[in-house]
Amino acid sequence: MSGHDSKYFSTTKKGEIPELKEELNSQYKDKRKDAVKKVIAAMTVGKDVSSLFTDVVNCMQTENLELKKLVYLYLINYAKSQPDLAILAVNTFVKDSQDPNPLIRALAVRTMGCIRVDKITEYLCDPLQRCLKDDDPYVRKTAAICVAKLYDINAELVEDRGFLEALKDLISDNNPMVVANAVAALAEIQDSSARPIFEITSHTLTKLLTALNECTEWGQVFILDSLSRYKATDARDAENIVERVTPRLQHANCAVVLSAVKIILLQMELITSTDVVRNLCKKMAPPLVTLLSAEPEIQYVALRNINLIVQKRPTILAHEIKVFFCKYNDPIYVKMEKLEIMIKLASDRNIDQVLLEFKEYATEVDVDFVRKAVRAIGRCAIKLERAAERCISVLLELIKIKVNYVVQEAIIVIKDIFRRYPNTYESIIATLCESLDTLDEPEAKASMIWIIGEYAERIDNADELLESFLDTFPEEPALVQLQLLTATVKLFLKKPTEGPQQMIQAVLNNATVETDNPDLRDRAYIYWRLLSTDPEAAKDVVLAEKPVISDDSNQLDSSLLDELLANISTLSSVYHKPPEAFVSRVKAAPRADDEEFADAGETGYSESPSQGVDGASPSSSTGTSSNVPVKQPAAAAAAVAAPIPDLLGDLMGLDNALVPVDEPKASSGPPLPVVLPSTTGQGLQISAQLVRRDGQIYYDISFENGTHGVLDGFMIQFNKNTFGLAAGGPLQVQGCLYIFDKGLLHVFFGEDGKMERTSFLEAWKSLPDDNEFSKEYPNSVISSIDATVEHLAASNVFFIAKRKNANMDVLYLSAKVPRGIPFLIELTAAVGVPGAKCAVKTPNREFVPLFFEAMESLIN
Repeated sequence: MSGHDSKYFSTTKKGEIPELKEELNSQYKDKRKDAVKKVIAAMTVGKDVSSLFTDVVNCMQTENLELKKLVYLYLINYAKSQPDLAILAVNTFVKDSQDPNPLIRALAVRTMGCIRVDKITEYLCDPLQRCLKDDDPYVRKTAAICVAKLYDINAELVEDRGFLEALKDLISDNNPMVVANAVAALAEIQDSSARPIFEITSHTLTKLLTALNECTEWGQVFILDSLSRYKATDARDAENIVERVTPRLQHANCAVVLSAVKIILLQMELITSTDVVRNLCKKMAPPLVTLLSAEPEIQYVALRNINLIVQKRPTILAHEIKVFFCKYNDPIYVKMEKLEIMIKLASDRNIDQVLLEFKEYATEVDVDFVRKAVRAIGRCAIKLERAAERCISVLLELIKIKVNYVVQEAIIVIKDIFRRYPNTYESIIATLCESLDTLDEPEAKASMIWIIGEYAERIDNADELLESFLDTFPEEPALVQLQLLTATVKLFLKKPTEGPQQMIQAVLNNATVETDNPDLRDRAYIYWRLLSTDPEAAKDVVLAEKPVISDDSNQLDSSLLDELLANISTLSSVYHKPPEAFVSRVKAAPRADDEEFADAGETGYSESPSQGVDGASPSSSTGTSSNVPVKQPAAAAAAVAAPIPDLLGDLMGLDNALVPVDEPKASSGPPLPVVLPSTTGQGLQISAQLVRRDGQIYYDISFENGTHGVLDGFMIQFNKNTFGLAAGGPLQVQGCLYIFDKGLLHVFFGEDGKMERTSFLEAWKSLPDDNEFSKEYPNSVISSIDATVEHLAASNVFFIAKRKNANMDVLYLSAKVPRGIPFLIELTAAVGVPGAKCAVKTPNREFVPLFFEAMESLIN
């Protein structure tokens, strides 16, 4: 729309839809065009104009490009809600895809790709195949992106119609933008596919490097990101790639620069010449510095990436530390990142400059930044042994300023310095003790108490200093209480005089009698027993030599750092987390003819029919068994079908014949687990187990009477439990016996646990990665996929799909327990080979351990 089209957003009179309908069917082109603009305006502000679908589609037959674009925009928005009516537009799409105007051809294919309706997708294939080979490069590059969209809708269709091969052919196109879009589409498809689709060969590499020089900036980003996946064959190959990519470091677009840096860093791993590596480091420094002159948001992204780069190759920016000095008008998030990088780049050569900066920052008004600056001084002291004394001098100067939060932060970092360099800088303790009365933050208090306890023998009035904290001991946070307890014990062990003796008694009494904190209470009891039984052992434990703390400026694990460097210029490098930690990707369903994700119905796996059965009453005899029907909560107890024999047989090997009421069922399976031995039950032994039969949960109980009397009149009562289970029938008993039994979770799997394939995929996507758990069963052997599927189905673990992964079979299954809690299961195993892996996604984590126990029993 043009700048004069704001009038279409103005409020209209009552009867807007009928008026628009009339205007859309007007014989005048200008009036129809205005009406479509009004419809788009109404749609933009959230009004429902879907009732005008047919009228708007009728306006597609026009030579006016602006009107056609507006109609296509409307179609994209409403086609999903009106799939049957959207078919009306297909003929026009097909016709427009053959229009003499390349803009209209491209527009038609792009719009059809954006309309995510299966019925239209089928009609898209022929126009798309034509447009992929179109004479105009604009049409070809649009069609390339459309293939990626079509793959997301129907991956199988894309592979069957040869679109992937057509995309790969476009990499050899003579237009660089077509190449860039083909690469972007293939990379997108590869990200959502489980098998290799886009592999860069040496032949492809040359074509991509050639296109790199001529395409637009975002095309360059796509190509560079794809090139970063290429593994060079040797050092010469790596040097050749770096030489072709290095000019991109001078690009004005920050994304292009970072993508080029990523490739250079990855290829440098293979380059053996130290001179070449040194020159590359010199070349990368200026562009990275230039990024810091951009707006704050880009600065932040650049700084997060630089943070990773300097951990891997600090020499790149070793001489550029001044560019990371904070400016007065930098946002706080930029300042914090600059501080981190300055700590990483700090060295014996530049530490004086760095300390002057940090000292200046420590006098600013932003409290968080000041604290971070003071802590940075301490981290530099821990990192650089030769500079530690200068760092402590700066900290003491800051303490003399008497700003409360500065003093407290300084004490915290000095405690760490003492840990790093024991018996070196204890002369400053007297200065620290002068600030004792000003401490009000838990961490600062705890640090000061640690210092007093650690060096109690060198502080004349250590007992008085610690005693000043004892008055408020019950009100102090747990952190302070724990340190005070340990410090008092240290004082007593180092100075076992009357004063410390009274203090230790008061502290131990407080910590054991008057506290609710189990950590504090347990530690106090340990100290108490140590001191009362063996004071020398107490000294060995409490006064033991402590491990020296180390520099934490390069805190990332080397393997994680390498993974993050391979993702430079993406969100991964900003979050400092691998992509899988925050992106949930579901691979596209592989081909059914490869036996991957084959539908259960097609592979012929049968399922157990739901069955209903009446409960059985127990008999009174010396040895008897009983099937107690268990009542489920109303929400979980679905209506069950008429009783039919279970053709698959019971999972536990028990006879599945229907049991008449009042007739005990003979057990043909393994003996039930003993839950009450005769020694505890006064001669009565009870064996029991929860089982599921015929769509209901039963509690099979076997009574063995070892007494001389006759036992009768039994009753059973279940304690409150997660699933709300209770006895389904009355039993009578005199006297009480309490038994504990832990049932396997698969007993609770319901007959309604079967999910459709689409529902399974949607549910899997919707659950966060934090709700996915896995466990390996190294001793489990699956002899037959068919038998395993039938075996699991008998316990209401339902087959969804299957695929091949190398020599492994991957089964997708679903189950559901009462309260509608689903389990989405991925079971991976090689037939006949020991070892299986089970992954599960479920919204309720509390059942995960029970689930894995149940699965182990089912697949063994």
